[in-house]
Amino acid sequence: MQAGTIATAPYTDQKPGTSGLRKRVPVFRQAHYLENFVQSIFDTIAVPPNATLVLGGDGRYYNREAIQVILRMAAANGFMRVLVGKGGILSTPAASCIIRKYRTHGGIILSASHNPGGPDGDFGIKYNTANGGPAPEKITEAIFAQSKKIAQYRISETADVELDRTGDYEISGMTVSVIDPVEAYAELMESLFDFTAIRKLLAGGFKIKFDAMHAVTGPYAREIFVHRLGAPVDSVMNAVPLPDFGSGHPDPNLTYAHELVEILYGEDAPEFGAASDGDGDRNMILGKQFFVTPSDSLAILAANAHLVPGYQQGLAGIARSMPTSAAADRVAKTLGIPCYETPTGWKFFGNLMDAGKVTLCGEESFGTGSDHIREKDGLWAVLFWLNILAVRKQSVQGIVFEHWAKYGRNVYSRHDYEDIPADAANGVMKLLHDSFATLKGAQFGHLQVKMCDDFSYTDPVDGSVSTGQGVRIIFTDGSRIIFRLSGTGTGGATLRIYLESFEPDVSKHHLDAQVALATLIRIALQISELHKRTGRDKPTVIT
Repeated sequence: MQAGTIATAPYTDQKPGTSGLRKRVPVFRQAHYLENFVQSIFDTIAVPPNATLVLGGDGRYYNREAIQVILRMAAANGFMRVLVGKGGILSTPAASCIIRKYRTHGGIILSASHNPGGPDGDFGIKYNTANGGPAPEKITEAIFAQSKKIAQYRISETADVELDRTGDYEISGMTVSVIDPVEAYAELMESLFDFTAIRKLLAGGFKIKFDAMHAVTGPYAREIFVHRLGAPVDSVMNAVPLPDFGSGHPDPNLTYAHELVEILYGEDAPEFGAASDGDGDRNMILGKQFFVTPSDSLAILAANAHLVPGYQQGLAGIARSMPTSAAADRVAKTLGIPCYETPTGWKFFGNLMDAGKVTLCGEESFGTGSDHIREKDGLWAVLFWLNILAVRKQSVQGIVFEHWAKYGRNVYSRHDYEDIPADAANGVMKLLHDSFATLKGAQFGHLQVKMCDDFSYTDPVDGSVSTGQGVRIIFTDGSRIIFRLSGTGTGGATLRIYLESFEPDVSKHHLDAQVALATLIRIALQISELHKRTGRDKPTVIT
């Protein structure tokens, strides 16, 4: 059928955050809401002739319905072909992999990442460009600008596409190719890691437990860990993707992945545990009764990259988000390679990778990845760790403590205050900004403030500038306190406090991070007046 043009009126709240547009499902189900945003994407990217689009999501509630709408709109907007994951499923890393493998014009990923799902939960949509990475700010700002003036959208009135069977279908002259969502990604992983060594490790009685959290990585984990690496079937838990993630919160941290944590800290614990999030781009790494912070994980992967086939040629550089600890910086210095400090948001790593400046990237928010794609990649990080464990034949804890002995320990923690009133959160940030002059040089016991600022970043590739990326309080001994409002939530505000202190003394490396950082925690609460201003007496999540 011919495409139809539907009159519409703008919504004022379609500004993408660090990972696209995220709202509650009922918001997306408003008349024309989804269509307005999708048309704004298509208007902004100026679809060229014979273009191919990748489409899929994490399987959360409203995923299938949104895919059918987007397919009909893609046909009406001139796409020649859409590659869509079977069942509407594509992990975010797999989507990036497919965009790059088939050299498509880009892709639309439907996910709210680690946010809860369900009829009243969160939904999200973001556009990834031809390099496989999230659209840069200049594109997301243009999409937002278009969404504020949109007057019509184009859509074909056709029947729904059968998503549960692979094959090619045609709607309004456009080919819809329903593809295996796992195959290309699994093949890429096998090209990077020594699957033979990992198979031998697992066959020798090394036990693992991976928690897919009823999210998108279940099918990927079963194919890779069970079918290709020979792990027992019960090595993968919560493996069936569910629209509401089994009423859970698909965020792989010590609080929300408590079921896995209890197993790894329990009797007869496996040697290795890991979890991934809603769309598969985050990871949590655990050893037997031991948690590896994401900051340390990035540093350890970099220090051991020479043990992994896909990285034995060496690393061009490392990049980390500003709130991530400086542990990776120490490894980079030893390796004689650059380490870049960027704002939070994976899109900031894309330019560096495309320019060949960095190989490994990471964020403290459980995201790690490399230039094999342009997204963070949860299962990739798990396989990287398994490859290292297979070669070094040590425990997770043993590898971490040996790393600290060589490089020193960047003691690190993040305190999240979730879903607090936005005005209270903004009030805390304003107080901090207003205190810069009095804080500089201030003495807090043995700690003296060296500088404080709101982090800004100038991209070394294209010269673009990003400001307002988080308040930094840096002390003369290198300790840091960082305050930042998260851009990934949909309800209230999430205020995050990041705390870091360097400890070179091996005899103190065993200390619990909260104990070692107690002084910085007290200072952070004192200068922010957080408890008084928000009414919260403790964080929602500590990692």
